[in-house]
Amino acid sequence: MLSIQALTVGPLQENCYLLTDTQTQKAVLVDPGDEAERIIAAVNGFSLTAVWLTHAHFDHVGALSAVHRHFPVPVYLHPDDRELFAHAAQSAAFFGLVLEQPDLEPTPLTHGQTLTLGEHEATCLFTPGHAPGHMAFYLPEHGFVLAGDALFQGSVGRTDLPGGDHAQLLASIRRELLTLPDETRVLPGHGPETTVGTERRANPFLR
Repeated sequence: MLSIQALTVGPLQENCYLLTDTQTQKAVLVDPGDEAERIIAAVNGFSLTAVWLTHAHFDHVGALSAVHRHFPVPVYLHPDDRELFAHAAQSAAFFGLVLEQPDLEPTPLTHGQTLTLGEHEATCLFTPGHAPGHMAFYLPEHGFVLAGDALFQGSVGRTDLPGGDHAQLLASIRRELLTLPDETRVLPGHGPETTVGTERRANPFLR
């Protein structure tokens, strides 16, 4: 069985997700954005096997340095976001925030790649637009997609930051996310969860 715990962290209220295999006690952390001590406390007791990053904006990697010191596991990121990753602390400073710049080499992700957590599988979906290397993680067996900052309840990701492209974002959402089954739960990087069907029908940005 797979358990999902959402931890909403930091001033930008970013959703960090802890996925755990209840049988093996193995775990994966998705987008550790802030409040490292709280995240580490949530992970303690499980065997963390990896960190999956949907993208490298500072509010999604702000706790990564501390988490990685505590749990030195592979960190997965699409190569097109390496530039953002390398300047995360600088980007945070622009918004008046402070974070420790991650000093590690991410493991590259590719579209269609399969990541595993025990016997559970996630398919990597390349969804650029909000960020150049944005990825979503789809777990069809469990009926949910970790959508990062691509798709929100009633909205889509902002594209006014460096590397953003609104037309590309909408194309990514339509190609990779709206083609998933209607009942698929969308677990976003900010705000409440929704479903693919709800966003296909009612999201004003996708009409």
